[in-house]
Amino acid sequence: MRELLVKYKLVIRFIVTFLAVYGVLSIGYHLYLSFSSGSKFYPDYMTNLVARQTNTLLNSIGYDTNILPHPHEPSMKVIINGKFVARVIEGCNAVSIIILFLSFVVAFAGKFKTTFLYCFAGSIVIYAFNLIRIVILSAGLYHYPWRREILHNVIFPMIIYGTVFVLWMVWVNRFSKSVKSNA
Repeated sequence: MRELLVKYKLVIRFIVTFLAVYGVLSIGYHLYLSFSSGSKFYPDYMTNLVARQTNTLLNSIGYDTNILPHPHEPSMKVIINGKFVARVIEGCNAVSIIILFLSFVVAFAGKFKTTFLYCFAGSIVIYAFNLIRIVILSAGLYHYPWRREILHNVIFPMIIYGTVFVLWMVWVNRFSKSVKSNA
């Protein structure tokens, strides 16, 4: 048994670190959501921010867009030219995806400064891609509502998770000291 632990030390360390970081960040995010329910930002600050930024971007590219709190669920309604096209829910704010990204990068940590900067830059890239994804999805749903399933469930998740995967691969191949020490 000891041989296996020694042989797979890096794998075990990766799994334990990943799960620890993921657990701590997820619990922190859950607490944030629990305490933000009574705040002035509906349904929570991050989801509200993403909805407002989506509204700003859609208006800047020529759509007459409004956002409104959804009356029956914790989400923001995206309305283009008077037509309700989408809702921005907590899962649309990219925080859960950023937590997953951060957990992986920290589990494959490089130098502290490099890891910190990559986590920061990667989080911004994921957030920006997610915002662009929601803008394009909203416009797509306005023009092609019959393509809702493929747009929402296939193409756009592929974009956001593809972005995370590329960021992970860049991290592992360019910056992670764990991989370099095994080479």
